[in-house]
Amino acid sequence: MSVKSAINKEVFIPHDEKMLAAVQVKRRTKKKIPFLATGGQGDYMTFICLSVTNKKPSHVSITKVKQFQGSSAFVKRSGWTIDQLRQVNGIDPNKDCPEFDLMFENAFDQWVASSAGEKCTFIQILHHTCQRYSSARKPEFVNCQSKLLGGNSILHSAADSVTSAVQKASQALNERGERLGRAEDRTADMMNSAEQFAVTAHKLAMKHKC
Repeated sequence: MSVKSAINKEVFIPHDEKMLAAVQVKRRTKKKIPFLATGGQGDYMTFICLSVTNKKPSHVSITKVKQFQGSSAFVKRSGWTIDQLRQVNGIDPNKDCPEFDLMFENAFDQWVASSAGEKCTFIQILHHTCQRYSSARKPEFVNCQSKLLGGNSILHSAADSVTSAVQKASQALNERGERLGRAEDRTADMMNSAEQFAVTAHKLAMKHKC
């Protein structure tokens, strides 16, 4: 079981919630340290998780989950509703980078994700979720690459891939139908030619008998 699946099973499913996305993070500091620094009892891994309740009306939350060194358990720490989210800062709109900031009504966190890819996926899903579930006041997404906020999100890409596959299959079937139709036409023409040849041969044979 993956770490994210374990978080969903231990932290969210028991509360009748479903985790939509999670990103492993560390706070940004001036001192450069390895992403998974170890060596002290206080070491831990932090995940920022996005979840939604199964019951309607749906409530979306952003939760900080930690796993301390030496423990397999995941602990839910601070959390906010999606309506408390005020701003998502992608830091650099021109290239992939692992850094991002989250600003809430009463908190401001600066993070660096385990990879730029994880951060991008999280922001894509977060943006899509905000558009779907946020109230009239939606959070501001600044310094984010356009591909994370537009129609090229992974959610849309998945749908586009399915649509493209269906279209290709349909086109292949149409082309196959056309080829079969042409083959049937050629077969009919050959049968007509053979029938005409047989009639002509029969007439010639009768003439010779006469």
